[in-house]
Amino acid sequence: MTDTTPGTASDVDPEAFRERALASLTTARDRTTLLTTCVDDPDLTAQHSPLMSPLVWDLAHIGNQEELWLLRAVAGQEAIRPEIDTLYDAFEHPRAERPSLPLLPPAEARAYAGQVRRRVLDVLEGASFRGTRLTEAGFAFGMVAQHEQQHDETMLITHQLRRGPQALTAPDPEPVALFTGPSEVLVPGGPFTMGTSTEPWALDNERPAHRREIPPFFIDTTPVTNGAYLAFIEDGGYDDPRWWTAEGWAHIRRHSITAPLFWRRDGGQWLRRRFGVTEAVPPQEPVLHVCWYEADAYARWAGRRLPTEAEWEKAARYDPATGGSMRYPWGDADPGPEHANLGQRHLRPAPAGSYPAGESPLGVRQLIGDVWEWTASDFLPYPGFRAFPYKEYSEVFFGSDHKVLRGGSFAVDPVACRGTFRNWDYPIRRQIFSGFRTARSQDA
Repeated sequence: MTDTTPGTASDVDPEAFRERALASLTTARDRTTLLTTCVDDPDLTAQHSPLMSPLVWDLAHIGNQEELWLLRAVAGQEAIRPEIDTLYDAFEHPRAERPSLPLLPPAEARAYAGQVRRRVLDVLEGASFRGTRLTEAGFAFGMVAQHEQQHDETMLITHQLRRGPQALTAPDPEPVALFTGPSEVLVPGGPFTMGTSTEPWALDNERPAHRREIPPFFIDTTPVTNGAYLAFIEDGGYDDPRWWTAEGWAHIRRHSITAPLFWRRDGGQWLRRRFGVTEAVPPQEPVLHVCWYEADAYARWAGRRLPTEAEWEKAARYDPATGGSMRYPWGDADPGPEHANLGQRHLRPAPAGSYPAGESPLGVRQLIGDVWEWTASDFLPYPGFRAFPYKEYSEVFFGSDHKVLRGGSFAVDPVACRGTFRNWDYPIRRQIFSGFRTARSQDA
């Protein structure tokens, strides 16, 4: 079985890559601009959580990475601001230390990022999209667009952590009728192709495509909802060590965790804070802002488990009609608004059961968008993995310290989200836009 992903450099007109690169870079910069102009300068330079950078650091870091890869590495140009490279090296300075650095002030950071972008557009205009692996199919442009969108998601997390009046608005997803379909779907056993070797802008940890043999299993049709998670809370789930790993139990006790992040009980009602607005917890939405330990505990309480990363990808990509692996649950077409909740189009997940046009051939819904989904798997390399273009993107994070998340959230842009895309984080993280769905083995 082979990877069936379309769109290799040999069968796509270079102009298509140029147009895609321009559109992706422009969309990312428009979003960066929104996220950094909706608040005043003191909010940009403040650190709203020790877990996050000041927004102004992200802004200049985006420009610096774009300069490093597209102007210096691809175009061979002289450095614009070499003296700031170490300031914006994510591995040189932990987030908690960044406010103390001599960062570019907001106006200067904007000017620098704008100067870099103007030069990048000139480089893009003359790019051939052939030659080295970095330039083939416009990979470097795609990598930079994905990097900026990943930081845009990070900045959106910072906005959620920020205290103060509402700064961002967006329309709510379309309301849908209460989902009454099957609660779970059987994914047949057998081989499938995991990862990709042909998706032009796939990052190193998604490669190479390889055969995986998966026993049959059941997976939730939709992500676990707030209403379902509330049942776990009301049943004393946070007070019963039976459902928790030893590390998870110690963590929630140490930090007095009794509900998802941003939730609080007000009398008989549960409320949450969402981008500066306090509202009742909506029972139909996928649960959000839970860590891996919480997701794992809920699954145990429900008599189920978290899906492995391979199970999740098979549920999302496997086409039983052909035996092949698709780019997305709905097929090979790029995501549209009918398929998934992506791109910060909304500032919340859509109700469970939304986007029937985006369901997989097996009938699983909302595998892409809405919430990142915790899996049971550690973040490990695929067989034959090779770091590219730098080991700090993936390789330094491999191991048991990080758990894999899949699928993307409402905060993820389509350029940084596909059926093979892998995200990872520490199992204690809750500020991220994370939820989950559960699974069970067929013989369980």
